[in-house]
Formats: sequence, structure tokens, C-alpha cells
Amino acid sequence: MGTDNWKKQSPVLSYVQPFSFTNQDGKAFTDNDMKNKVTVVEYFFTTCQGICPKLNTNMKKVYERFRGNPEVQFVSHTCMPENDSVPVLKRYADSLGVDTRQWVFLTGRKDSLYQMARTSYLLDDPANNVKGINDEFIHTQFWALVDKNGKVRSQIFDGLKKKDVNKIVAEIETLLKEE
Repeated sequence: MGTDNWKKQSPVLSYVQPFSFTNQDGKAFTDNDMKNKVTVVEYFFTTCQGICPKLNTNMKKVYERFRGNPEVQFVSHTCMPENDSVPVLKRYADSLGVDTRQWVFLTGRKDSLYQMARTSYLLDDPANNVKGINDEFIHTQFWALVDKNGKVRSQIFDGLKKKDVNKIVAEIETLLKEE
């Protein structure tokens, strides 16, 4: 029997560092909840009138493609934890009509959320970390793709570009086949 082990794997960009945030149901969600799952990661805020609605429309298209697959999950971190409380995130998730066991919405300490965006997911320029945390605001259209072993893989995807949305679907399918 032949294998596909000879095929080139997508590059590893980073590693997910240990974390613990709170999900839309008020329960802890940690890096361990990402193990053995391919995860699409984004940052957004619920009251955004700019890019976030389009990002989540595109994310929902990817979600629908893998809906019900226990090996694929979606993790949306708020970039405005001062406004996006647990009940606000729950209402937002309900408004999207998604299964929050598969698409999780997270809040937590702003400095911890932002540190994850920069050091684990590479979704913001680390040079932006020089300001005081209260003056910072991460508002990005980029998504990260994490494999079953907590490695950020392939590339950083632009969630506003159809080409990248299609590519992340193909990359998820590839990662699902990896051991």
C-alpha cells in the first residue's frame, strides 16, 4: 500500500501557547480544547459595523462546509472584551445560528487575548505591542489555521478574500488527512 507521506506538508508558522479564556456559555476554553481538531481562529467584536460582519459571513460559509465534523472547529476571540461579555457573545452566537460546540466565541483579559493574537496566531504585528494595553486595538481581517497538534499552519488567510476563503477550505481538508 502506498502512502501520501511523500507529499509536501504546509509550513508551520507558529505554535499555540497555553491559554484559558471564557466561552459564550461561561465555561473555560483552553488550548487543550483545540487538541485533535483542525481549528480556524479569528478576532472580531460584536458591535463592529466594518469588516467583522463580512468576515463572519465568510467564516460561516467555511463552518457550513464542515458543520457537524467533530474534527473541525472555529474559534472567534473578541478584541473588545470590555463590551463582549459572556451574555453578549452568547446572543451573537445565537444570532448566527451556529452550534457553539463547534464554533466557540471567547472573551478574557484584553492583554491575554492580544498576546495570543500576536505570539500564537500571528494575526497582529508584534511591534504594535509597544503601547499601553488600554490604547491598543486589534482589528484584523486575518484568520489563522491550527492543526490537530497546535501548530499554526500554511499561511495567514485574509477572511475578506474569496480566494483565501476557498484556500482555507482546501487546507482544512488536507490537515484532516494528516496523522
